[in-house]
Amino acid sequence: MTPEAVPEPVPDTFRILFLGDVVGEPGRKAVAALLPLLKEELKADFIIVNGENAAGGRGITPKIAISLMRAGAAVITTGDHIWDQKEIVPFMQEEPRLLRPINYPEGAPGQGTLVLQTKKCKVGVINLQGRTFMKEGMENPFPAVLKSVQQMREETPVIFVDFHAEATSEKVAMGWHLDGLVSAVIGTHTHVPTADERVLPKGTAFQSDAGMCGPMDSVIGSQIEPVLNRFCTALPTKFGVGSGAVRVNGVLITLDPATGMASQIERIARTWQE
Repeated sequence: MTPEAVPEPVPDTFRILFLGDVVGEPGRKAVAALLPLLKEELKADFIIVNGENAAGGRGITPKIAISLMRAGAAVITTGDHIWDQKEIVPFMQEEPRLLRPINYPEGAPGQGTLVLQTKKCKVGVINLQGRTFMKEGMENPFPAVLKSVQQMREETPVIFVDFHAEATSEKVAMGWHLDGLVSAVIGTHTHVPTADERVLPKGTAFQSDAGMCGPMDSVIGSQIEPVLNRFCTALPTKFGVGSGAVRVNGVLITLDPATGMASQIERIARTWQE
C-alpha cells in the first residue's frame, strides 16, 4: 500500500497589513520607502493598499499601480475615483490585482474580487463602495457583498473587505452585517483614521476608516489654502496635493488562517519625510 500523504501543518496565525488611501506623489514616495520596512517589522504575510487617490489625488494610473505592487502590495483597492485616469480602463482588463468596487453596475471594466494563493493560505479580497453621500448609480452594497462572500468562502475563509464609504454609520452597519463571515471590514475614503478598531463578537476585525498615506500639513491630503478659500467663499477651487512630511496610516490584522477569524487588529501610523 502506498502511504497517504501527510497534510502540511496549518500555521497558527496570518497577518494582513492594509494601508489607507495613498494620496499623490508624497503618499506614493512614502509607501515605496516604508512598505518593505513595515513588512519586515510587522511580520506581514499579505499586503493590501488602497490606491484611490495615488495619481495627483484623483484615481490611479497603470504606472503607479505597478510601482505600488513592486513596493510590496499584493492587491490594490480603489473607490469612487477609479475612473478619473482614463488609461486605467484597459489596464484593469489585464491586471486582476487592481480592484474596483464590486457594486458598480454590470458591464463596468475590471473586477471587484480576487483570491490569491500565499505560502500559508488563500486570501480573498473584496472591494466595496457605499452609497450614502456618495456618487449615485451604485448597486446596494449590502446584498451585493453577501453574494461575493458566499462565493469566496467556497475557496477560503480568509476574506478582507475594503469598504470605501463616506458615512460612518454605513461602515459600522457593514461591519455588523459581515461579522463572522469575513476576516476584516476596514473603511476607507474619509482619509482620517478612526479610533474604533476592534474585533467584533463573531471574529471580524473592524475599523471605520484606516486613514490615508498623505501629507500631514494638508486638508485630508489637499493643499490648505485652496481648500480654505473654497470653504470661505463657496467658489469652485482647484485643489492640489499637499507637501511636506507624510503620515502613513493603516491596520495590521492577525487572524487564524484555518477559520479566517481575527484575533487582533492594530492601528498603524508612521511618519516619513523625504
